[in-house]
Amino acid sequence: MGKKRCAAVVLAGGQGRRMGTAVAKQYLLIREKPVLYYSLEAFEQSGVIDDVILVVGSGQIPYCKEEIVEKYGFQKVRAVTEGGAERYHSVWAGLKAAEAFLPDYIFIHDGARPFVDESILERAFEEVKRCRACVVGMPVKDTIKIADDQGFIHTTPKRSLVWQIQTPQVFAADLIVSSYGTMMEKEQEYLKRGIQITDDAMVVETVCGCPVKLVEGSYENIKITTPEDLEIAEIFASKRTEEKDVKK
Repeated sequence: MGKKRCAAVVLAGGQGRRMGTAVAKQYLLIREKPVLYYSLEAFEQSGVIDDVILVVGSGQIPYCKEEIVEKYGFQKVRAVTEGGAERYHSVWAGLKAAEAFLPDYIFIHDGARPFVDESILERAFEEVKRCRACVVGMPVKDTIKIADDQGFIHTTPKRSLVWQIQTPQVFAADLIVSSYGTMMEKEQEYLKRGIQITDDAMVVETVCGCPVKLVEGSYENIKITTPEDLEIAEIFASKRTEEKDVKK
């Protein structure tokens, strides 16, 4: 039985308003390369990922093709497509583009998370083959409080059971495509009910009630959101470069 085909849908359409820069956060530089470069490079070098679908913002397709895909020689990027107004619209655009490559599993990843690595991808791949749905994350380090509507502490969940969710989020292709398809058909109904879809696991949980397994990611698998994140990313990138030099 041959290896299952895996596609990665990489979301790179965010505006990065909290970054406070004119340039979208995925194009800011870490050690002279765009943030987006690092996750695409991880998928390019991966033994798990076969195809990459890059989802970008309005009017950004020519720029991404020329300044990211062609400039850095990413051969696995099979399609660059435009996203939508909300994150879930962009995911849906990526899923529809991914179907052309007949994947068995689909990895959905935020392009603003530059430090995904092969060990994370391998752990997620092994788990999705067993469970059909899994998300990468890490146990929280701090005590978490749930507030009430007035800003007072309501409950304190057991810290060992609370995880900070990351990406990639990984699913059997038929499961995630059908779940998103149903959600898009019922989008207005969900909005009226006040259901806010903030990640892909929520789509699977909401539409079909499918259990989603948690998989260990890395505390370095941060999302670039604020200027402070960019400073931390410089440190992580330098450390990884030094580790590669030592291995050589």
